[in-house]
Amino acid sequence: MVNQQKADIGFTHEDFAALLDKYDYHFSPGDIVAGTVFSLEPRGALIDIGAKTAAYIPIQEMSINRIEAPEEVLQSNETREFYILSDENEEGQLTLSIRRIEYMRAWERVRQLKAEDATVRSSVFATNRGGALVRIEGLRGFIPGSHISTRKPKEDLVGEELPLKFLEVDEDRNRLVLSHRRALVERKMNRLELYEVVVGTVRGLKPYGAFIDIGGVSGLLHISEISHDHIDTPHSVFNVNDEVKVMIIDLDADRGRISLSTKQLEPEPGDMVKNPQLVYDKAEEMATRYREKMLQAQQPADLVVEEDVEIDAVAEEEPVGAAE
Repeated sequence: MVNQQKADIGFTHEDFAALLDKYDYHFSPGDIVAGTVFSLEPRGALIDIGAKTAAYIPIQEMSINRIEAPEEVLQSNETREFYILSDENEEGQLTLSIRRIEYMRAWERVRQLKAEDATVRSSVFATNRGGALVRIEGLRGFIPGSHISTRKPKEDLVGEELPLKFLEVDEDRNRLVLSHRRALVERKMNRLELYEVVVGTVRGLKPYGAFIDIGGVSGLLHISEISHDHIDTPHSVFNVNDEVKVMIIDLDADRGRISLSTKQLEPEPGDMVKNPQLVYDKAEEMATRYREKMLQAQQPADLVVEEDVEIDAVAEEEPVGAAE
């Protein structure tokens, strides 16, 4: 009788399969499930996720980074999350991925970093004609050549760690674009002030203006901000490598741009063309005047009215105090 009871409570693989069919416990691609490492293979691993057949994860799906052996990522009897990559094959086996989970979470992280306007650091692992390649949270990122702010040849940047800002984060298009120039400009901008006079060096001349190096970052002195007098070309005023004094008239951290002016430093209109040394000698004085003028122009009109009222009230009260 006892033996018969033991036999009745036995649970075979067929019974388990029947229960799975009965309750339609179905695994679908895209699901994230818990699984336990059942067996490590030379180029993959078998994972128990509660399906009829142990699922399989190939080595290339074990990490967002390149690995040489499954043991670098997985251990026997370890339980963790897996992403179901494909439907069952003809043998009823599912294919799993860890890389896909890391990939999704990496994009989530870089979206958060961009939203926070964070600065990240990463080493250049390759360069091409268009720019340089880095890895951020395991994802491959691209720095366009126009956003690399260094005098080194691009090929010499391999292995160098750079501060970077996010320009574009687009998971759907698999585009992660970064800027070295913006990171440097922001760092420099934290030490710069609007309407401050700085000394720089002319690094480039274009029909539309001069590019001025101010402490390792480039600012644009637009042709319209060189002088109150009309100028046909910046070449008529500057030469490359000239040392100049300029005033900062705009700091655009989002676009990584610094706008400069010598026009607003002219004691008299046209001095930048006729006598630039006079402009440089009087630069700080003229900048102070310009700053005061701009700050006054930005002052709310109602605040000025309130100040006038307060002054009038004090004026009316002063004779009473004097009488006392």
